[in-house]
Amino acid sequence: MSEDLKRLAAHYAQRDLLAERYSPLRPEVWQTVQERQRALIRLLRDHAPAPLNELRAAEVGCGAGGNLLELMQLGFAPQHLMGLELLPERLTLARERLPAAVQLLAGDATQAAIEAGSQDLVLAYTVFSSLLDDALQARLAEAMWRWLKPGGAVLWYDFVFDNPANREVRGVPLRRVRELFPAASTIEARRVTLAPPLARRLCRLHPSLYPLANGLPLLRTHRLAWIQKPSP
Repeated sequence: MSEDLKRLAAHYAQRDLLAERYSPLRPEVWQTVQERQRALIRLLRDHAPAPLNELRAAEVGCGAGGNLLELMQLGFAPQHLMGLELLPERLTLARERLPAAVQLLAGDATQAAIEAGSQDLVLAYTVFSSLLDDALQARLAEAMWRWLKPGGAVLWYDFVFDNPANREVRGVPLRRVRELFPAASTIEARRVTLAPPLARRLCRLHPSLYPLANGLPLLRTHRLAWIQKPSP
């Protein structure tokens, strides 16, 4: 395992100590999730190459399986889903939560034995912002691109800006996304997610302040993108 992946594993093990901050019962969390889900539905509605239950999708950094569960709620078939996760304890949680038909792979995603051209979608949610090594970012992007079928797409969700309070992550501007996926025929991106520190403060006052502040695009700190591989 590379030094950057060892650092990443240690960082996320520490983050689990703050799990209450990410509880879906918190108003800033459920509003963030619902906003991202609405944006994802619009992208799938506009771009999905086939009925959702026919699409094959893999998620890099699937964690405890929450995003894969969301895909099944939207109509994806569990036997067509795959999750890859670096941390064994998170993979164990995912196995407990997900149907047995969902394939789960452990370890470094750049080394995963996934057939080239086998996936319609590859998800990466707040993955690249955690990789501080440019070369590792590039290797992961190359692997994800290789797994995609022609006409398939990477679904990307990640920070736009650096977080001065957290040196373990860095923002990924759209320029860098284009560098990582230079062969993309289409990159449709939209800013989402009210800045989490601000969201926490506002929701302590009242949950209704989240959508009011989120109406200002400059206060949104993440980007959701559809990065399409050219069709033959």
